Amino acid sequence: EKLHISEPSNAYDFGQIINAVNTNKDKAACADLLTITDPKKLPVLLSNKLEGEILLIFIHSLQYYVLGKDPDLVYQHLFYLSKAERFKVVLALLNKNEKEQVQQLFDFLAENQNHQYSSEDLESLKKVYEL
Repeated sequence: EKLHISEPSNAYDFGQIINAVNTNKDKAACADLLTITDPKKLPVLLSNKLEGEILLIFIHSLQYYVLGKDPDLVYQHLFYLSKAERFKVVLALLNKNEKEQVQQLFDFLAENQNHQYSSEDLESLKKVYEL
């Protein structure tokens, strides 16, 4: 059954949707969620609930479903995701393989670069992700 995604109005709603998406490993639904969610609201909506699993499903959803349509939105989400509470902790707990998956998304972003973010922007964001 396909998850119906509507724009979350608060951190609780966002958390409920994320839990459902994560339980089903539904990357398409996660991409829908990220497409309708303003990246600037991400830190507030995530509250203190960021986990490694959530970070990785975001990375995969952005890479497989959003990047081809809107590289700038992917960049914006990565930027604001790095402002979320627990980001540094979650990053520190990623294993080598998981870090490579994050690196891969940054590589694709560099290839799909548009005028809305520069290669300098991308390089400085990569440092934040410790890549």
